[in-house]
Amino acid sequence: MKQLSNKLVAATLAVLLMGGLTAQARVKRQKKQKDLSANPLAGLNSKQPDKILFDKAMLSLKKGRYDVARLTLQTLLNTYPDSEYRMRAKLAVGDTWFKEGGTAALAQAENEYKDFITFFPNAPEAAEAQMKVGDIYYQQMEKPDRDYTNAMAAEREYRAMINMFPDSPLIPRAKQKLRDVQEVLAEREAEIGLYYLSKENYSASIARLQTVVDTYPLYSKSDQALIAIGDSYAGEAQRIKLAQGLPGAVRERLTSDYMDRAAAAYDKVITRYPMAPHVEDARDRLVAMNRPIPEPSQSAIAENDAEEKSRQPIRFTDTILGLIKRGPSVVEAVHVGEPSLSDPKRTVAPDVTKQNVALFNAAVAEGKPAQPAAAVTPTGVNEPPRSDVPSEAPVQMGAPASGTGVGVSVVSAPSGDSKADPLVKPVGPTNTTLPAAEAPAAAPEQINDIKAGSIPEQAAVDAKGKKKKAAKADLSEESSSKTKKKKGLKRLNPF
Repeated sequence: MKQLSNKLVAATLAVLLMGGLTAQARVKRQKKQKDLSANPLAGLNSKQPDKILFDKAMLSLKKGRYDVARLTLQTLLNTYPDSEYRMRAKLAVGDTWFKEGGTAALAQAENEYKDFITFFPNAPEAAEAQMKVGDIYYQQMEKPDRDYTNAMAAEREYRAMINMFPDSPLIPRAKQKLRDVQEVLAEREAEIGLYYLSKENYSASIARLQTVVDTYPLYSKSDQALIAIGDSYAGEAQRIKLAQGLPGAVRERLTSDYMDRAAAAYDKVITRYPMAPHVEDARDRLVAMNRPIPEPSQSAIAENDAEEKSRQPIRFTDTILGLIKRGPSVVEAVHVGEPSLSDPKRTVAPDVTKQNVALFNAAVAEGKPAQPAAAVTPTGVNEPPRSDVPSEAPVQMGAPASGTGVGVSVVSAPSGDSKADPLVKPVGPTNTTLPAAEAPAAAPEQINDIKAGSIPEQAAVDAKGKKKKAAKADLSEESSSKTKKKKGLKRLNPF
């Protein structure tokens, strides 16, 4: 009995061992099929020199001797330009830089892959090259609260791969990578929106969270983002209630508009994410607002249930690795559904502010009575014409028939009577005859002028009858610098 039991135990161990080896071989075979760098031409038994060079390069690449592998591949490309291994060799050059790692090496790998797509756009390996370009940025992604440049680049490259090569067998893997990247980008936007909500900056919070909901519907915390949007609108309503100086009717209308928007956000949580963890919080808020609770459709329930079941639960090891690992954690990313391949228009805070201003203006204008239209009265007889109503009595401007005055004449009287007095009398004097010219009055006499003949000339004559010369004036008494002598120091002054 003891020997029989030992044999049974040995047989059982052998079966288990064989099963383990079989399972391990199956895993290795699947891994080799999924490995993009696997050599599809390695099974060919050929002694051609280009085949020997290619196998040598692949062996060096596998052992981590990347510079030797690159040198061998370049020799193959330069020596045998028509070889059947040229496409794989060109792609393998990028693989050497990709596996080497580092910022400079990854940048060089991207250039090699882009060159491969340019030279061989229709080859099946072109999809693989584009996939690896996305992987370059995927490996360099930071956590959601850090720089998101690489995440944006990875999203762009994966979208390009899906759009350029829709029939490639790598499409499922590219879509999953895109879901992971969008999970990181959505997490970043949601964290910023929740921060603005904590600071009661409701416009900025609504802008960020609305962008998350519209752009990344597969985000694992979309229900929390919608609830935060509703809370932001509820905060706006509370702020309006506490505002000073607003009329009561305007306050009620604005509060009702904001609460309607908050209820719409809570309703979307129930109708779009009925199986989400925080759907009960949305129901509780609607009950507190005394609003009806919508019923989700069966298709929405099935869709969201599949999304929630596809997510991996967060384990303790994932939390620890998230603290140690440089890159972000994508454990909660969904594994079903179509990722977003195009970004809709982003919601920004100025647009939300404009909506708030429009709501305020509509609430104010709603309480004002309509202004009656003013009655249009025709212009009077002597009033100038208006653009809306013409004058009743058109007149023609012109000079009078006689005289030099300026005036107007009436074309026709309003009543049709030609003998009636004109409505507009000519302007100007009736007597147009100028008076006779009058001589100007004599100018008054000047006081200081001396008239001729008023003072007789008296010439001085001596005894002999000759005229005497006029005596020179005595200038000794006058003050002059020429006649008056200077004394003392004044003599030195030449002036």
